[in-house]
Amino acid sequence: MPNDVKTHYRACNLCEAICGLEIKTQGQQVLSIKGDKNDPLSRGYICPKGTAMEDVYTDPDRLRYPVKRKGDQWVQIDWDEAFNTVAERLVAVQQRYGADTVAVYAGNPNVHNYGSMTHGGIFRKTLGSKSNFSATSLDQLPLHLACYSLYGHQSLIPIPDIDHTQYMLIIGGNPLASNGSLMTVPDVPKRLKAIQQRGGRFVVIDPRRTETAEIADQHLFIRPGTDAYLLMAMIQTLFAENLVNSGHLNDLLEGVNEVQAACLPFTPELAEQHTGVAAEQIRRLARDMANIEGAVCYGRMGVSVQVYGSLCQWAIQIINILTNSLDVPGGALAASPAFGYVKPGESGSGHFNAWRSRVSGLPEFAGELPSAALAEEILTEGDGQYRALVTIAGNPVLSAPNGKQMDKALSGLDFMVAIDFYINETTRHADIILPPTSALEHDHYDLAFLRLAVHNTARFNEPVFEPPQGTLHDWEIFNGLAVALAQCKGAEVKPLPSPDKLIDLGVQRGPYGAAAGHGLALTLDKIKQQPHGIDLGPLKPSLRDRLCTDSGMIKLLDDYFLADIVRLSEASPKVAPDELMMIGRRHIRSNNSWMHNSHRLVKGKPRWQLLMHPDDLSARQIEHGSRVRIQSRVGEVVTEVLASEEVMPGVVSLPHGWGHQRKGVSLTIAAEQGGVSCNDITDNKLVDQLSGNAALNGVPVRVFATD
Repeated sequence: MPNDVKTHYRACNLCEAICGLEIKTQGQQVLSIKGDKNDPLSRGYICPKGTAMEDVYTDPDRLRYPVKRKGDQWVQIDWDEAFNTVAERLVAVQQRYGADTVAVYAGNPNVHNYGSMTHGGIFRKTLGSKSNFSATSLDQLPLHLACYSLYGHQSLIPIPDIDHTQYMLIIGGNPLASNGSLMTVPDVPKRLKAIQQRGGRFVVIDPRRTETAEIADQHLFIRPGTDAYLLMAMIQTLFAENLVNSGHLNDLLEGVNEVQAACLPFTPELAEQHTGVAAEQIRRLARDMANIEGAVCYGRMGVSVQVYGSLCQWAIQIINILTNSLDVPGGALAASPAFGYVKPGESGSGHFNAWRSRVSGLPEFAGELPSAALAEEILTEGDGQYRALVTIAGNPVLSAPNGKQMDKALSGLDFMVAIDFYINETTRHADIILPPTSALEHDHYDLAFLRLAVHNTARFNEPVFEPPQGTLHDWEIFNGLAVALAQCKGAEVKPLPSPDKLIDLGVQRGPYGAAAGHGLALTLDKIKQQPHGIDLGPLKPSLRDRLCTDSGMIKLLDDYFLADIVRLSEASPKVAPDELMMIGRRHIRSNNSWMHNSHRLVKGKPRWQLLMHPDDLSARQIEHGSRVRIQSRVGEVVTEVLASEEVMPGVVSLPHGWGHQRKGVSLTIAAEQGGVSCNDITDNKLVDQLSGNAALNGVPVRVFATD
């Protein structure tokens, strides 16, 4: 092998699994990308996304330097001009219309880049606007709200101890496609099969027979948007059959009797009427959770993005609490990361409903408003109307509900700047685009997903390639914008040091640092000396010492969750005879809307079609493989339909993130793909009323044959 061939070890940051990689390079060329067999978390596993890191690095469509719009063209500018222009334009809008008329939207990729997480705050603080939005409210907000309510901190999230569980109930999750989600679980196929090999079982409840459901011991179809009835009936059964056992947490619980009273009307028979799951089967689920030692209930995207998403996530936590499945081996345990260890007194706990959106009155959470409200806040005239927007690695035109409304809103802004390295469906509306370096060109320490991992590890990633001269990392862009904004406001701001220095401080003060008296006396330098990562051990019970509530107790039923239970009890959901319920779907080669310009990830059979049960096709005289028109309250799209018994009757499935054939988009490979954006027909008014999270599943639609 030539002497100039180098071997690098790092983690993939293209999804939540953060699998360890072995990357061989020669000069500026990637020779191979394989799984790192010595990574203590991923154990050599790699999915197709890992090898696609090369595609992002070499992508000719990726921007390297700032550009500004000049008519229908983009022209390159230098960083000083970019920072000064952005600062002057944003400050001018704030001075004329008010500080909060400049909004900020952060997309999903931000949590995959530690520079954005460590330095985004200095930009937001200097900007001084309360109009903050992110992909959180298109995804996991209900779980954060439930954990904030129960445990006192939005990031104190119990994770399924999948390596030791004997019974796993998965509701609305498809970890074989997602590699885990709010459960960092690389090598999930082996981990799920290991449950069965040690004599355990796992059950999947989903309106579609997903990849995970295919290998499960049991799959139960459920009507979209009705999961809350099933979960409440499980809780009711636990009380009705004297199955409640909260184990060592019993003395920490407040409100057990109140939960029992609130759940009393939700019988399994009522749940059967709404869900289609047999009453006796619901009772069996509750009994299994209660009677099997080392059981855990896990709910993900499918239960979050619906009209009772917060109530679903609350109920899942309650089921784990009442069946001695919380804070026990094999159940749900809080991770103990080297950085970001949640304990009393830590910042970032969150707050809820401190203010509401101007138009629809949706509540804020942790300083952010629900993204379903962003477009209407731009389009609705009056005091407080948004006039400018900053997007940070976000594509709300494809990701947020009613994407056509979002498209219209962005086209009418006074000014827009995007921190992004693609000209996509959203950033094409920007006046200036500021591109950061790609993942292989900067170092990285995973801040978000090590806090959610099924095994405690720590790993620092050195850059694989030196960034080209004149390019900037995301944290350098945030520092530059903050300095320029401060100058325009007649103030000063001191740039933050590089992310690794900030992380080192956190690691030293963390649970494995000298300050905590741990024998490792861990520092970032020690982590850097272990290129495969450091094994910090399995998840362990720790919740008693980590509750962040004011009382130090687990308050089971906050008033706002009780009100939502009442809302559910008074609801009478009806589906018109010709309506179908639309859900999304995930594929292992995709991650939201930002993976479709990689030739490795889009090759093979197309996967953007609408899935529809053969009985529903026949009833509408629609042929398999034909073009159909899908219509909702907010619009319609036309795409190809496939007959599939993966979905239950009455349900159609359209995947998220497609629809790249739009004027001004510079994504060559993505634009060649078929498909439409499912969010052109999701409804911005269809939200979880408690949290404001978008209801992207269970959307009523009608499907027609095209002429």
